[in-house]
Amino acid sequence: MTLPDLDDLIAEVDRRCGTAHRAGGQEQPDWLALLTVAAQLAGQLQALADDLVEDYVEHCRMHGNSWTDIGTALGVTRQAVQQRFHAPHKRYSPETMTGDLRQAMVHVKQAAVHHRNNYIGTEHLLWGLTAEDNSATRLLQAAGVSPEAVHQSVGNRLSMGASQAAERIAWTPYSRKAIDIAEARSEQHGSDRIDCEDLLIGLARVGRGVAADVLTEAGLDPAALDATTADSHSSQHE
Repeated sequence: MTLPDLDDLIAEVDRRCGTAHRAGGQEQPDWLALLTVAAQLAGQLQALADDLVEDYVEHCRMHGNSWTDIGTALGVTRQAVQQRFHAPHKRYSPETMTGDLRQAMVHVKQAAVHHRNNYIGTEHLLWGLTAEDNSATRLLQAAGVSPEAVHQSVGNRLSMGASQAAERIAWTPYSRKAIDIAEARSEQHGSDRIDCEDLLIGLARVGRGVAADVLTEAGLDPAALDATTADSHSSQHE
């Protein structure tokens, strides 16, 4: 992968801020408008970089590295790295999931191990959710999207890695955000267990990652999925 250089980023700012350029090209562009877009793009790049580092900090902690070791690798003190990453990520046990979601998680783990990936990304989650009939696949069908097509599309994006199979595989930041959203949604609906449709909506709401890209290409958006589930719930109570 070739990283963008400064010229690439400047061109991207120029593309995103077409309104800053006045008709005829006779006047100076709106530099403040361009600066605003440049700051937004820089923020997105920084957030992406932070997620990348956080992912590998999680791996290091899972595999026994101390905060001192991690701080040394990052060129900061142990105290600094603890302050930035000290909050432990919540672990979701099978008891917090419905039977259908537990079965989907079996497919998720199999996908990661089969592709020799040392992480569980949003692509693995979406692949597992669409492997069998469940509330997620039925939600896709209700929204006019083929679960089989989504499953095939995300499967085509699963890439082969070089990691050995591990009993514990760390979730990526986007995957953790998705299940956090799913848990909050299940609680809002009065359930103490996360279901497949909750995680599907969580993946859509994160808005980033392979799963979000696949769902967007399929013509879905979080608002549409929520509307579909709301219609389903209302019809069940009529």
